[in-house]
Amino acid sequence: MKYINIFQVDAFTPIAFKGNPAAVCPLPQFLPDETLQAIAGENNLSETAYIVELDGSSADYHLRWFTPTVEVKMCGHATLAAAFVVFNHLRPDSDTVRFDTLSGILTVRRMREKLLMDFPVLTVAKIETPVGLVEAMGHKPTAVYKGEEGDRDLLLVYDSPATIQKLTPDSAALRKFAPYGFIATARGAGDIDFVSRCFFPNHGIEEDAVTGSAHCVMGPYWSEKLGKKALFARQLSKRGGDLWLNIPGDGRMEIAGQAVEVMKGEIIIPT
Repeated sequence: MKYINIFQVDAFTPIAFKGNPAAVCPLPQFLPDETLQAIAGENNLSETAYIVELDGSSADYHLRWFTPTVEVKMCGHATLAAAFVVFNHLRPDSDTVRFDTLSGILTVRRMREKLLMDFPVLTVAKIETPVGLVEAMGHKPTAVYKGEEGDRDLLLVYDSPATIQKLTPDSAALRKFAPYGFIATARGAGDIDFVSRCFFPNHGIEEDAVTGSAHCVMGPYWSEKLGKKALFARQLSKRGGDLWLNIPGDGRMEIAGQAVEVMKGEIIIPT
């Protein structure tokens, strides 16, 4: 038998059992892809992150993310969770960690009670509402956008937070739009600049609790609409989560959030 460590971290929240849970497995080297996918399926969380230490010349760790069904190119909450594990277990004296990922080098810094992630900006272009999407989502968006960099998600803009809260999409109908995921967003109220919910049935996730990578799409959109570089966002899932964004306009953006560890243990791998 082979044993590997596993940590479960709730991301984008300071409260246990809120935010978005991610599993993090530090490894001496990557296991076969089919094993990594099987572990992610066993965990049955929206993401399982695997990190392998590097020599530090270009990055500190290689990071990969798996949903229960597929490997993905970018994941915010599991990056936050991986950094939390590095800062609290692997390199407690460090305040910065660099991850080599399918989306390039992603840097995370420890900033008091928050972790600050450097992520790419993902721009969108307006498209016609796809036939059948209104029925699948259960409510007509005011506009639909698609990522210009080949991003897998559609951005659906709605009229109010109340509409976002009431959405009850038909997951079976949304699967007909493979490979897309669906980011539903609306302008917020009070001190909340914008709100969202995210649905990824084509990636094994009916609704994601808090989606960092989706804010790489929503953040630039709302920054332009609201004329603000610093934004506060809330994801209105059942578990909920808060994100602080800074979008300076240089093709990169900062996503900050809190995290809390809720579980640690070992996975037994048959050999």
